[in-house]
Amino acid sequence: VGNYKRTVKRIDDGHRLCNDLMNCIHERARIEKVYAQQLTEWAKRWKQLVEKGPQYGTVERAWCAFMSEAEKVSELHLEVKGSLMNEDFEKIKNWQKEAFHKQMMGGFKETKEAEDGFRKAQKPWAKKLKEVEAAKKAYHAACKEEKLAISRETNSKADPALNPEQLKKLQDKVEKSKQDVLKTKEKYEKSLKELDNATPQYMENMEQVFEQCQQFEEKRLRFFREVLLEVQKHLDLSNAASYKNIYRELEQNIKTADAVEDLRWFRANQGPGMSMNWPQFEEWSADLNRTLSRREKKKASDGVTLTGINQTGEQVSQPNKHSSSLSVQSNTVQSVQSSYNPFEDEEDTGSTVSEKEDNKIKNVSSYEKNQSYPTDWSDEESNNPFSSTDANGDTNPFDEDTPPAMEVRVRALYDYEGQEQDELSFKAGDELTKMENEDEQGWCKGRLDNGQVGLYPANYVEPIQ
Repeated sequence: VGNYKRTVKRIDDGHRLCNDLMNCIHERARIEKVYAQQLTEWAKRWKQLVEKGPQYGTVERAWCAFMSEAEKVSELHLEVKGSLMNEDFEKIKNWQKEAFHKQMMGGFKETKEAEDGFRKAQKPWAKKLKEVEAAKKAYHAACKEEKLAISRETNSKADPALNPEQLKKLQDKVEKSKQDVLKTKEKYEKSLKELDNATPQYMENMEQVFEQCQQFEEKRLRFFREVLLEVQKHLDLSNAASYKNIYRELEQNIKTADAVEDLRWFRANQGPGMSMNWPQFEEWSADLNRTLSRREKKKASDGVTLTGINQTGEQVSQPNKHSSSLSVQSNTVQSVQSSYNPFEDEEDTGSTVSEKEDNKIKNVSSYEKNQSYPTDWSDEESNNPFSSTDANGDTNPFDEDTPPAMEVRVRALYDYEGQEQDELSFKAGDELTKMENEDEQGWCKGRLDNGQVGLYPANYVEPIQ
């Protein structure tokens, strides 16, 4: 009695499972959307880098084909997200609304109908079962009483002090208890027989209500299977013709990369085959004869060359396939100090690409394809771009025409190891004396406590208060 409640509870579980399936699909749709956004942003960022970078020709087009692939795959995953939410999610939501009807007093109509059906089918049999239990209890009590009466009679026969009248009462008690046992046993057997006779009808009525619950549950199970198959079709891009075409096109674009063609193009545009501008006689002009100061000649670049940059206790190594040094803007030195692993997972904080990546992507290449190169040359050692003291294209900005400044005590914020003979090396926390203020390129001239004088990055120190 009452075990039908497990079947009734299954109806409420079916409604909850609809919610669970909708939440499951909603989370997957959100993942598809975030992945699509990340693909788009990755493609946009790297397309700009490749177009501005030193790669050229057919290999550049093959490289850019990966960004085109990402954009197309991003569109497909956005379509997947739309299908999951607009079709599958809504289909479950509508089915749930049609299958389960809420009542004013709480619960569902289907649950109440099943509960009432089982209770009605079980009520007559439960009543007879209650009668059987009562008859069994009475029979067992009579048997117990009979046993006690017999025991008392047996004990009284051995007692000489007991008068015949008392013995007669005990014998009557035994006789009466035997009659009670017979009556209760007969009643017990009769009620049990009635229960057995009512059981087939009870089973039929209960099974009828159970089958109704089974049919309701069968509809839900079949619906879930149907929805899951549709979700599978929406997620399975391997059977999508457009998805296969993306990678067929990508393979074709990569195979069109031709090293011989790229070398021929470079020779014609950047090598011996390019148009020449041979020196010709030029008339004197006042504008062309303006002499540049030694200070102006040395402003070849707005950047500074920093190598071996690291924070306290951390060694940072930046990849660079074109140069052993990394050229960055002086105002971005702080962002270079932290190492960056492009393969680390990013936390999903609402935006798919962190703001710091705009600075980190500058580390990819040391120069751009449209970078201008100096055309003037001299065999003087001070202007020789291949001299040992100017291997990175930078010159010492601290020469004779630098205006003097007041000496200031400063403290190092980060470790710095000088890469040239005229640069200082120090550890975070070391103190030194700033001898000259920061120049346009972000360098200062200073003196260590051991008397060594040299250059250091201005934003690697702070004044001592």
